[in-house]
Amino acid sequence: MAENLPLKVVNLGNWLVAEKWMEPSLFDGIVNDDLLDGTQIWLKSTKVNKYLTAEDGGGSLVVANREEASDWETFRFVQKDQNARVVAVNNVPGGWETFEIERKAEDRNRIRIKASNGLYLQVQSDTMVSADYGGSGWEDSNPSVFIMTKRGELGGEYQLTYGLGPDKALQRLQEHRNTYITEEDFRFMSSNGLNAVRIPVGWWIAFDPYPPKPFVGGSLPALDNAFSWAQKYGMKVIVDLHAAQGSQNGWDHSATRDGVLEWGDAQISDTVAVIDFLAKRYANHPSLIAIELMNEPSTGVNLDTLTRYYKAGYDAVRKYTSTAYVILSNRVVTGDKRELFSLASGLNRVVIDVHYYNYFFDGFRDWSAQQNIDIIYNDRSAELGALIISNGPLVFVGEWSGAGYAFENGASAEDQKRFLKAQLDVFGRATFGWAYWSCKTQDTTWNLKWLIENNYIKL
Repeated sequence: MAENLPLKVVNLGNWLVAEKWMEPSLFDGIVNDDLLDGTQIWLKSTKVNKYLTAEDGGGSLVVANREEASDWETFRFVQKDQNARVVAVNNVPGGWETFEIERKAEDRNRIRIKASNGLYLQVQSDTMVSADYGGSGWEDSNPSVFIMTKRGELGGEYQLTYGLGPDKALQRLQEHRNTYITEEDFRFMSSNGLNAVRIPVGWWIAFDPYPPKPFVGGSLPALDNAFSWAQKYGMKVIVDLHAAQGSQNGWDHSATRDGVLEWGDAQISDTVAVIDFLAKRYANHPSLIAIELMNEPSTGVNLDTLTRYYKAGYDAVRKYTSTAYVILSNRVVTGDKRELFSLASGLNRVVIDVHYYNYFFDGFRDWSAQQNIDIIYNDRSAELGALIISNGPLVFVGEWSGAGYAFENGASAEDQKRFLKAQLDVFGRATFGWAYWSCKTQDTTWNLKWLIENNYIKL
């Protein structure tokens, strides 16, 4: 396998695993697209003028006695018990957790909620919420009327395909996959100093062209095209399992159903089977350089479980190739960036993937452009240096970007360029390489193609 380490890589995000924030138009035409699976809401009773809450945080009754809303007042789903009381005791939604939201035409945040028994939720008192109201009307005194406030929503592949339905989803995603990333993009990337792509895929790719509902087929032929284009333009491919069955982090990009992390021991064998499928299909392709076993597992994933999966996934890859690298993604926001080193020490051609964003965390929100630059040259440089050890695993900065709150709030173009250069200087020392997120997206600070075309970054 011809190699040119460290690699200069771009992520092909939102191509084979959809993310709404990167291309909102993918979700156009979905009815009630503001209430897709996983949307978190607060519900305030107009009768008692208080919020619904899960008593003691869950495992018991739902009541309506909170003046203000926070975590316990945030719902993805609740359920009705046999006595029509509303409770919050299950972690997985089912029949009794299925409700129909009716919205007032003139005010779509004024709602009534119909339970599976055909009756409506009502607040009889601040300690009694039940699903047994048969009346009508939208007046404040109606015990079945609530004011709904969204706290958060999801926009991933699950929400897209379920919301559109199988026929529309297949048609839209076929068009998207054929146009979002093309052969011309590979030519452009290669001619501008990039020598590899990291391609996020979902677990359902192993079942193409007929994956389990609501997912639709078509991602596998697109991945085949990517390998052909990479070979034509002298590039390498990292296949990245970005969305594992059950969701390894509860985030949009892991194709979670409702924001709940469900991946664990029970999903190991099925996830290894996906890796086995990918390794068998691409092991002998000259453009394959690595398979990443899982993207960004959160700290909610047990380390022992993750380690056992990584070892089994590694073995699955090695059944077909002794030369492809196997990439192990660190758990996100883990305090110990070396927690996978003991596993890696006994394996061959293994890479540890760390992600560095000056974004998402409130601590960065008020930083100036210079502070964003300084943390790269100081903290990030020191942390990365500590990971690069003699006879240790290779290190890969698998995701980073030019995004930072300072650049949303008026920092200059020159500051943006200095911030990008700082990351190139520091992340360029990673022994396996780095990968920018992403090739294309509507937000220019995340869009490497735009940044190159507009002379913000030179590779």
